[in-house]
Parts: sequence; C-alpha cells; structure tokens
Amino acid sequence: MLSREENDLLTRVGPGAPMGELMRRYWVPACFSHHLAEPDCPPIRVRLLCEDLVAFRDTEGRVGLVDERCPHRTASLFFGRNEECGLRCVYHGWKFDVEGNCVDMPSEPDGTGFQHKVKIKAYPCFERGGMIWTYMGPAEHKPGFPDLEWTMVPDSFRYMTRHIHECNWMQGLEGGFDTSHLAFLHTGSVASGFDVPTEYEVIPTDFGFVAGTGRTTDTGDIHWTANVMLVPFHKVISTTPPGAHVWMPIDDETTMLYSVDFNSSRPLEEDELVNSKEYLYIHTENRPGTDYAIQSKDNDYLIDRIEQRSGKSFTGMKGLGVQDCAIQESMGPIADRTIEHLGISDTAIIKIRKLLLQSREDDERLTGVGPGTPMGEPMRRYWVPAGFSDRLAESPGNRTRRRPAAPTWCRGMRYRYFPTGCPPLTSWPRNFEGESHGRGMRVHRRRVRRPQRRPDVDLRCRLRMGRHRLRRDLHPGRLVLHAG
Repeated sequence: MLSREENDLLTRVGPGAPMGELMRRYWVPACFSHHLAEPDCPPIRVRLLCEDLVAFRDTEGRVGLVDERCPHRTASLFFGRNEECGLRCVYHGWKFDVEGNCVDMPSEPDGTGFQHKVKIKAYPCFERGGMIWTYMGPAEHKPGFPDLEWTMVPDSFRYMTRHIHECNWMQGLEGGFDTSHLAFLHTGSVASGFDVPTEYEVIPTDFGFVAGTGRTTDTGDIHWTANVMLVPFHKVISTTPPGAHVWMPIDDETTMLYSVDFNSSRPLEEDELVNSKEYLYIHTENRPGTDYAIQSKDNDYLIDRIEQRSGKSFTGMKGLGVQDCAIQESMGPIADRTIEHLGISDTAIIKIRKLLLQSREDDERLTGVGPGTPMGEPMRRYWVPAGFSDRLAESPGNRTRRRPAAPTWCRGMRYRYFPTGCPPLTSWPRNFEGESHGRGMRVHRRRVRRPQRRPDVDLRCRLRMGRHRLRRDLHPGRLVLHAG
C-alpha cells in the first residue's frame, strides 16, 4: 500500500512532475519509423508525457519532433506544409527546421532580424529498431542510446504492434510483472498450464532488476522463469520467441503500449507468429487506421459469458493482451493504491515501486542544486569558486562590502558566499559518501570532523551541522562548539 503522495509521485508524468522529469532523462519511443515513411511526408501528431507535439521527416530524411503550437499565434503545425527541409505553418508561413530554428518568416519585413529571435521547442530524435525515439530532458544530461536487444536486430527478426492503453502507465508496468495472475486470468488461453508460483526472487541490477518466479514440479524440483525490468518502463519477457513491452506514458491517464516478438539470431518464422497475428498473445487487433483496440471498455472487451461459464476461458475474453488491458483499465484511469493489500506474490510490484521512488529521489537529490533543493542548500553553506581573480579587477564596491573573509588557503580564485536563506542542514542524501579535498571541512556519512585550525583566517559565519553549530568568532583561532 502506498500513501496518496507516493501514488501521485509515481503516476504523474507531466512537465515539472517528479516522475515526468525522471522519464525525460531517458530515450523514449515517439512512434514507429513507418509512420514517417519518406522525406517530406505528412507530419503526424504525437503526445508524450502530457506534451502535444508534431513529428515530421524533412527533405534530407532527418526526423524532427517539435511543439504542435506555432510560436506566432499558436496555430497547430499538424496542418503545416512539410517542404524544403522544414515544417511551414499554413497560417502565416513561418517555417521551422528539425532543431526548432525559424528558417523563414515571410509575413515579416526583411531586415528586422525578428526571425532569428524566434525558436520553437524541439527534441532530438534517433531511429533504431523500426522506431523513432526522442530525448526530452536537459541537453547537458543527454545519455547514449541504450543497447536494447530487440532494437539491434534486423526488421525480419522482429514483429511489433502498439495500442493505446486507457489507464496510467504504472498499472501496465505492474501488471507486466504480476506473475501469479497467469494461473488465473489467462487460464484457457495460449498461456494455459501455469501453476501458482511457490517462490519469488527479485535480483537488483544496474539497469533495474530481474524478477524470478519458481514453480514446484511433481518431482519436487523448482522450475524458474525470469523477466527483466529496465528503468523506467521496459520489460523483456521470457517466452519463445522472446517478447518485450514498453509502457510509454501519453499523459497521466493514457499509455501507448508497444509489444514486440523477436529472435536475436534469425528471422522469425510464420509458425512462430500464428498466435500473435491471430491476436491470441500480447498483441491486440486495432480499429483500422487507429491505435485503439477493437476489444475495449466501450464494448466490455467483447466478453463471452457463455464461454466463461463453460470453463474454456477463465475470463471469456479473447487474447492475453486484451485480458491484461481489461483488468488494468478496470482499476480506473489512475489506480488508488492507498486501499491495496499486497502479499508475497506481489514481491516484484513492491520492488518496482521502491526502485522508481528511489530513482526519482536520487535524481532530485544529486542533480538539483538550485535554491531550495536538497543538494543545493547544503552547498550554499560553503565558499564556492566563482572564477579566477585576474579576470575581474577589484572595485571599491567589492572592498567595502560586509561579508565573511574567504579562505586564504586557496589563493588566486574568487569565492562566492550565500549568507542568507539557508535552512539547517539535517541530513545528507542517502548513501552519500564523500569528503572535500584539501584542508576543508570533511563530511562522511553524517559525521562532522573538526577542521584543521588556521589562525590566519578571520571567518565570521555560522555552519549548522545536524544538532550542533560551529562558529568562528572575531578572535582568530578561536573555535567554539555550541549545542543547537
């Protein structure tokens, strides 16, 4: 069971939301490559993480992903003309390239320079595995593209579909690692024959974890299966052929579910894809020209009560993918996890939640250094380098300011001190290990060590460290420890 605050942290993915900001630090799927089949083809709408975007392939074959709203009068660029290496708004003719630069502004007089002051939001794109991926986070933190096995094989080695899952992404991800439901929900389908698991193991890795499920056989042996979770929303399925899922959040209440069958060593054969192409496996049959499944909550997933009563199907619904979606969507757009009662069989789900909450916390603590952030506020208690002294001549104003004396043991640099607005330092980030190099204050696992005495330093500032306060008074060399 989660608190309401934790539930919101895990499920909200819009700009500024903690989980949304974490997801923006990864490469995420935008669409299939065939959706932009050729240069200068029509643009398509793309909605990712609560942002409305437009994707297009320019004359040179490069893929652009830009804000749907033209920065001029906010008209939709979906209706734009994709021509001559840019997407042109049909309202006033403003044109933008794949990097978001305004390359033409025919509605404005020549020579104004206004064109070069306008830029539209644009995200970098990368094509691999028959899909177009994008990175929506800070440019300075952009990672390399991950080596997902199913993206590195030829097209003939892979079979992919997608459909819109009408619920929050976490419901899909958790359902994917809920292994005990196989013995119930999917009974009577191609997944028949599973017994209720007797053993559960979760092994953490650098990229997520491996979830193992053990089932005791008639001979007393334990038969193990393992599925792999890759942060933030990937799953590799231990089936034959292997499978994969990607639960890409469209917004807080809808998800684009990508489903993949693949073979890493040879092309897939038709007999291996019979269940997939008949929509009995993880893939769903969609309404023509859309990403919405034919079997949906609008028609109760075409449930057949007669077949359900007969025992041929535990649910009366056709297809594993449909069965999963029906149950996960029945929890509501965003499941209320404050009223759950989790058991041993939910070990992997508990691990997913802890992993994502800790990843979000680590990302926030170790990367945010602005005012009010957990890492930024402790940094403001120290003198920090601002530049070399020889690059800025000292002015009378600099000499007359009232401020604590800077350290004299590192000469030749300018230091800056943030004297106000700092709350007491009560803790360091979890698992933080580190110490300053040189002769400064050393902090190691919340222990405060007395600094080396330097009588030549006349420092009048206060440092709060947990329950104590260190103060350097006016008298050089005098160090007083006060209970705080």
